[in-house]
Amino acid sequence: MQTFVTDGPLPDWDASEEEIERRVEQLEAIQKPVTEEEARALVACFGPDDCYGVAWTLLHLIETGPNPVLTTTPGPEANEWHQRLHNRAVNEGLLP
Repeated sequence: MQTFVTDGPLPDWDASEEEIERRVEQLEAIQKPVTEEEARALVACFGPDDCYGVAWTLLHLIETGPNPVLTTTPGPEANEWHQRLHNRAVNEGLLP
C-alpha cells in the first residue's frame, strides 16, 4: 500500500503501458478491506483522468474501507473522483 501511495497520483492517458501496468499491480496488491487511514491516503492517489479505468478500481478499493471517506462536500475545483466518492456516499444515504 505504501508503495502505491508514495508513487503519487495515477498517471493520465499519456502514460506508458508499463507505467500503467506497474500501478495496477501495486493497486491489486493492496489487502481489502482497507482501513480508514489507508482509505484517506488512497484518496490522494486519483489522477487527472480515469487512467484507462484504473481510477474506478481505486475508487472501489477505497469504498471497501469505512465509509464515507470524504465527509464534506468537495469544492468546485476538487478532483472529479473526489466528487464521485462524495456523491456515491450521499446516494447511499451515508451523508446528508
